[in-house]
Amino acid sequence: MKLGLHYWNFSTPAEPTAIAPTLRETAQIADQAGVDSFTVMDHFFQMEHTAPAEEPMLEGYTTLGYLAAVTSRMTLGLLVTGVMYRHPGILAKTVSTLDVLSGGRARLGIGASWYEREQRGLGVPVVPVAERFERLEETLQICLQMWSDDNGPYEGRHYQLAETLNSPPTLTRPHPMIMVGGGGEKKTLRLVARYADACNIFGTSAADVEHKLSVLREHCAAEGRDYDTIVKTAVVTRPALVDPDAWLADVEAFGKLGITEVMLMPDRNPVEFITGVAEQIVPRLAQLP
Repeated sequence: MKLGLHYWNFSTPAEPTAIAPTLRETAQIADQAGVDSFTVMDHFFQMEHTAPAEEPMLEGYTTLGYLAAVTSRMTLGLLVTGVMYRHPGILAKTVSTLDVLSGGRARLGIGASWYEREQRGLGVPVVPVAERFERLEETLQICLQMWSDDNGPYEGRHYQLAETLNSPPTLTRPHPMIMVGGGGEKKTLRLVARYADACNIFGTSAADVEHKLSVLREHCAAEGRDYDTIVKTAVVTRPALVDPDAWLADVEAFGKLGITEVMLMPDRNPVEFITGVAEQIVPRLAQLP
């Protein structure tokens, strides 16, 4: 079972001058402890259902570029890129740049953006949900084309690119892992089956995980996709350090269903949290069957 750290909050410690050193120390401890992936959110305002929107939030890809310079082994990505926030061609170039500068450690997590307050606040176009998913599918097509040998044009309903040149190419071959995040059963999991290397769902319970994966299996059958070629990942919602035994029991149950990477989220000072994870979670996770 692989382990990921999802760094979702930049408010602890509270002083803005502490954001960078705390982020750096947390990432370096995780890197040294054997954590496999490090992700941050793709938001510009903090999510209102989690904390006040005014709380600190860093731009995601700039943050990952910083992390690429201070770590050496973890993969780096957003959980997940909002499809409306960047033109697809620029997004593919951004992830390619991260992959080159990190030594082949980038992954593309992507989904349908949803947080309208930040979009309206910063002037990002707000479009109907159906159109967001159309744009998500075209973005996946564009990224795959830019990460191929095809430098020709792309003509879609929403995006038109005259030339999909991408130099230097990614170090990761054939391309960085594409992970479509979300558990939407009609559209999101269908796009996983059609385009993605990995899925990411919320690990709220074994029953929920089993259901979402069964839906994914059905989409794979409809798309002619080998279900077993998709990496299954989950954000474990149970706090890891409050009850490590219960957290590990959840993870073991998810593993039996096919999940091969779990992600946890700090619920306290991130340095304190990752230190506890390194001591209490990582050794025991390695012992799971």
